[in-house]
Amino acid sequence: MSKLIVWYDGGCPLCRREIGVMRRLDRRGAIAFVDVAEAQASACPIEPAELLARFHATENGQLLSGAAAFAAMWRAIPLLRPLGLAARSPWVLALLERMYLLFLRFRPRLQRFFAEEQRA
Repeated sequence: MSKLIVWYDGGCPLCRREIGVMRRLDRRGAIAFVDVAEAQASACPIEPAELLARFHATENGQLLSGAAAFAAMWRAIPLLRPLGLAARSPWVLALLERMYLLFLRFRPRLQRFFAEEQRA
């Protein structure tokens, strides 16, 4: 089983919080979490700016984005595996992707909220 690589924005307080939770749940160490800002550009599968625009993961050499990337991460974590397996259904994945696109609209506000919370 090849290791899943999750690319995340280490400069985003919301992202750091979420990745912190996923790291705690990943007790088997099945996921390599890579902060895009700390990674060498040559190590990134696509331009760093593109990696930061959406959530990305590399599973078995295939770059996944959005809900598909989340589903791959969930499959690697036993507690979340059922949700990740359900997302293999095209209609479930399509629903999750719609939810993810909605989340992206609110992400900047959530980032500001978590940034302010950290400063307090």
